[in-house]
Amino acid sequence: MADSNIYESPRLLDEYLLFHYGSSEQVFADAEIPYPAAMREALGFTRRTVSYFGDFTVARGLDLGCAVGGSTFAMAEHCECVIGIDYSHAFIGAATTLQQSKTIAFRRHDEGGMHQELQAQAAGRMDRCSFEQGDAMNLRGDLGRFDRVHAANLICRLPQPLALIERLSDLVRSGGELILATPCTWLEEFTPPSAWPEGDTFSWLHQQLEAHFELMHRCHEPFLIRETARKFQWSQSLVTCWQRK
Repeated sequence: MADSNIYESPRLLDEYLLFHYGSSEQVFADAEIPYPAAMREALGFTRRTVSYFGDFTVARGLDLGCAVGGSTFAMAEHCECVIGIDYSHAFIGAATTLQQSKTIAFRRHDEGGMHQELQAQAAGRMDRCSFEQGDAMNLRGDLGRFDRVHAANLICRLPQPLALIERLSDLVRSGGELILATPCTWLEEFTPPSAWPEGDTFSWLHQQLEAHFELMHRCHEPFLIRETARKFQWSQSLVTCWQRK
């Protein structure tokens, strides 16, 4: 299993702040490098997944695996109250700092020992958000129910993903919306093979959720994580949108 400290490292925190808040100019900083157009189209992932919720305002939202808060702040545009939960203390600390001051300093790693000092900036209804450290497989019992629940790129990073899947019917109120996004990158470092889906991830999710949720939409969304000026993680996330029966 992966050492949970990987998500507490300063290097990964910097990468996620750039992932959530970086502009095209900040991500693709070297004008000499011919970055493919598909890489540019992968920016803004945290807002794109949230955009699959309805465009009307609801009371409560929950962002599981919120990382540094980009999707939480996006949800707050149409939720009167949003709770962002992540296992990483470092990520939650950064999200809280952004909520309180709207900016946070971070370093973009360019090459070798070369770095650039940058500022991440967040905007929106900060007053509607709250953040807390927590385990998605063992959420506190008094969270209550939500009109919208969002979990992006989380399921295939959990040691026991079914522990979260089985809790979802209690978290989403009747008629509420659920959005799950996953690149389906099942790895032994995070999830033991015994907890992987037996078949493909979509069929597994449908089997687990169909008793309580109706599938409303299925699509794919790319995302991009910059490691250096010449090394990126480009991935496709399977996005499924559900409504609680």
